[in-house]
Amino acid sequence: MKSIKEEIAQSIAVKQSILENEVLLAQIAQAAEILTRAYRDSHSALLAGNGGSAADAQHLAGELVNKFYFDRPGIPAHSLSTDTSVMTAIGNDIGFKYMFARQIQAQGSKGDVFIGISTSGNSENIVEALKVCREKGITSIGLTGSRECLMDGLCDLCIKVPSDCTPRIQESHILIGHIVCAIVEENLFGKK
Repeated sequence: MKSIKEEIAQSIAVKQSILENEVLLAQIAQAAEILTRAYRDSHSALLAGNGGSAADAQHLAGELVNKFYFDRPGIPAHSLSTDTSVMTAIGNDIGFKYMFARQIQAQGSKGDVFIGISTSGNSENIVEALKVCREKGITSIGLTGSRECLMDGLCDLCIKVPSDCTPRIQESHILIGHIVCAIVEENLFGKK
């Protein structure tokens, strides 16, 4: 069994790799700029994931809608993994694979931003959602791990955490999401 210190050290090591990777840092800044531009043009963010990544999507949507570092007007963001009636209707009638694609088709507009979160980068329902984004002119940002994956060729921007360990990837996804929220909040409302 791994020790507590080993778990913490592994988490720090992945974050240190991100800190030292100028390409990844530039991608995080680019994600914040993409969202900032969308919000300045009165568009929304749509976020989705499965399991722990669904929780991350909901968490980040909450940070944008409510506040992050300081009180300010809400920023439009929608987690597509929270409406159980919609999700179960889609899952039952046309299949779990289309759970997010159908919601994007119904609720997304050209100029919006979709953030798809998948540690493997191969979640079928995220892949299908990305295809709909392409059709509708919705910019897509992917958060994945280091492996080659289906999301690589479908995202406008794919931020790949340098790890293949699911817990380490998820810990880094929320860090990246927090950084993006902080930058977007400051870009739109200034420092408080």
